[in-house]
Amino acid sequence: MADIVSPETRSRMMSGIRGRNTRPELVLRSALHARGFRFRLHVRDLPGKPDLVFPKHRVVIQVHGCFWHRHGCKKTTNPSTNSEFWALKFRQNVERDVKTEAELVELGWRFGLVWECVLSKDTEITTVDRVEQFLLSSSIGRFEWPLCLPE
Repeated sequence: MADIVSPETRSRMMSGIRGRNTRPELVLRSALHARGFRFRLHVRDLPGKPDLVFPKHRVVIQVHGCFWHRHGCKKTTNPSTNSEFWALKFRQNVERDVKTEAELVELGWRFGLVWECVLSKDTEITTVDRVEQFLLSSSIGRFEWPLCLPE
């Protein structure tokens, strides 16, 4: 199937997709800051430049987009054109995510992952509550919210 927009328009659209300061990330940051949590953003010294770094709690949190990082919810669609390119792109993203998480854990950081789909207005408060519980707990290990949403 041919693209419905010109290559120039598609290029402009794709260049507008941000890797930092996305809407889901801003929602989570704002809510956690309002609850008194202080953090650093996109720390270059850490693998993967995590979205949120809480040095006091020794926690890093990544906010992943469902499409780009292949969550498996209804936002995880597959483009119908150039499927080989996209399959490779998505596979590399997921492999990089796994590697980055392993490196952070090896460095002694607790790792949290929040998916874009749970930061809608309906589930935002529950998500922030869960992240707060993880930050305040002394549990070792990984936090992921949600594991998968029903479609």
